[in-house]
Amino acid sequence: MRSKNSTIERWRYSATVLLPVVLALVTTAAAVLGFVFWSTADIDQRALERQSAMIAEVIQTRRDQLGHDLASIANRDDTLVNSKLAFNFNWVNANIGLWSHAFLGHGRSVLLNATGRPLYVMTNGVPAELASYGAMAGTVEMLVSRLRAMPPALPLALARTTPRAATDFALIEGMPAIVGVMAITSDTGRLTQQPGSEYIIAGALFLDGEASSRLSREYMFEDGHFTLADTPASGRASFPILNDAGRFIAFFEWERDRPGLTMLRQTGPALIAAFAIAAILVVLLLGQLRRSAAALEAGRRHAEHQAAHDRLTGLPNRMSFDTHLARALLDQRENGTQLSLLMLDLDRFKQVNDTLGHQAGDALICAVGQRIRAIIGPQAMLARLGGDEFAILVSSQGRRPDTMIMANRIIESIGRPFDLNNFKAHVGASIGIVHVADAPVEPRELVRKADIALYEAKAGGRNCAVIYEEHMNELVQMQHTIEGELRDALQRHDQLDVAFQPLLDQKTRRIIGAEALARWRHPKFGQVAPARFIPVAENTGLIEALGEFVLRRACELGSTVPGRTIAVNISPTQLRNPRFATQVFDILDQTGMAPEDLELEITESILLDDEHVSAANLRTFRDAGIHIALDDFGTGYSSLSYLKRYPVDRIKIDRSFVSQLADGHVSVAITQAIVTLAHAMDIEVTAEGVETEGQAAILGRMGCNTLQGFLFSGGVTREKILALFEDALHPLRRTGS
Repeated sequence: MRSKNSTIERWRYSATVLLPVVLALVTTAAAVLGFVFWSTADIDQRALERQSAMIAEVIQTRRDQLGHDLASIANRDDTLVNSKLAFNFNWVNANIGLWSHAFLGHGRSVLLNATGRPLYVMTNGVPAELASYGAMAGTVEMLVSRLRAMPPALPLALARTTPRAATDFALIEGMPAIVGVMAITSDTGRLTQQPGSEYIIAGALFLDGEASSRLSREYMFEDGHFTLADTPASGRASFPILNDAGRFIAFFEWERDRPGLTMLRQTGPALIAAFAIAAILVVLLLGQLRRSAAALEAGRRHAEHQAAHDRLTGLPNRMSFDTHLARALLDQRENGTQLSLLMLDLDRFKQVNDTLGHQAGDALICAVGQRIRAIIGPQAMLARLGGDEFAILVSSQGRRPDTMIMANRIIESIGRPFDLNNFKAHVGASIGIVHVADAPVEPRELVRKADIALYEAKAGGRNCAVIYEEHMNELVQMQHTIEGELRDALQRHDQLDVAFQPLLDQKTRRIIGAEALARWRHPKFGQVAPARFIPVAENTGLIEALGEFVLRRACELGSTVPGRTIAVNISPTQLRNPRFATQVFDILDQTGMAPEDLELEITESILLDDEHVSAANLRTFRDAGIHIALDDFGTGYSSLSYLKRYPVDRIKIDRSFVSQLADGHVSVAITQAIVTLAHAMDIEVTAEGVETEGQAAILGRMGCNTLQGFLFSGGVTREKILALFEDALHPLRRTGS
């Protein structure tokens, strides 16, 4: 009973004491705020009137200035001589057309004879067809009539300060402009003309983006621009521009200067704080319980959000994705929803982490998430599964969206540079796509298929999207088979071999060396393409054993043909090994090959790794006399900036450029630029993939040092390359491969 009475007493006290105080506070606050808002609106209105008067004055000044501009050209003896007395097109073009555009900002200038026929037309600094005069003929003719009806010319001294010109506002080809005309007269008075026989100069100053930017900058109009339609938005003002006939020509819109609102924003918090202090005392008493309950609820929701979302990006995490995927698959079976899963993995993300730091890597991950979200929209689910891996789940009723278009847009967006801590980072994206068929499928199986498609995208050169097909599962199994068979082949001596493709001096067409190429002939599968087993070797750690095998065979050949350059490709995995340099020198010592005859070919990805071990190994090789060549030049990122940092003796122009070499093709200019850059840095150039005499001829004119390709020879056996070396007294034209 006491508790009930106590509650009634508290409510009675609130009603009799607090309620009048609250009402008085609210009434006072309403009155004060009403006065403040009225004052704010009045101040802003006065500011608007001042700005409107200013823009009216500025526009009129621009119009008057056009007359002075025309006077600076028209009121001259040489203008009269070169236009009317002896028409000189070059003089008119330089002193009327180009001058008025370059120094006076006129977008169009016209020279008319006494009958109003155009003799010269300039548009944006370029002489134009006389027929283009028709776009402004009506306005000019009206102004010429007005000009000729004016009183006789003023004395020369006064004419210089008060030009006799006719101006007006008009639309020219849908663009607002100030148009003016002026008669060509003598500034000395020595050349006289019959009244009405003067030639006319007409000029148009377009009220375009450049004019609005200059006006906004000089007179501090924020975000001002000219427009043909009055579409005022909140916070913006517009001023109508009328011609002399009272017709609307354009509007000038700008962001209003609102000092009243600024004052309100500055003083408002103080006023609100004053009333809030009194109100808080009451609100605290009544709202304490609700705040406590709200805090508990917010804590619960935050904990749930943290458990289901990635802390770095705020995107759903793997646990949330798994739950959402299972629910989506269930809805798909019940409602026939079209469902597609995209698995995305960043290319070259490790290089960003290693070179710019983990903070930059975190910022990159967040930026990637934002770019993906901007493309897929709010309906699709985007989750970060961990590291640089994302998942996108797209569901829709009816027709399935074209996920390949979406994927390509994502790849294009991520391919643009990222600004991270004053550095530009370049990454790519590989995407695997799987569409859910009508048959039931488990979430894990769906993710596995998307991962298979993602693997195919990476194996296909990265930075692309691949849709899962059933035969890809067989390819994955084949990868495992290749790995096992390659391990076995590395233990044997009857499957792996090395072929040698000749390198020719471009000028003499004589063989100066050869590139060692790995070959694998399997007793069951036959000749296995390097494009199939080399990536498997790199992904499984077998590349070091395979690379050692090729290097040893190459050095064995090099020891028998001193003075010939033998090139060997090395992988980033080999170069990152601190023991790799020792291994190379041991093989050179065991085979007896001279270090200066060995050339190690690296790819741009090694330079981008920027690892200390790789850089140290490269410098060690260079100090020992071993040559370093940069393979597939021009297909990666940042090649130019790294050429100075790393010791490179040769660059090899990628076959994708060589294959397109033809007179007039853009690849000619690109390739020439590469050759010129390399020679400027004292680096030799090899072109690979030369297949036609036309390509060889173009490369010769460019000054390319070395050629390589099927035009001369493919990869040949050790015996065949030795025979070619012995026959090197004669230029090599073409041999079988």
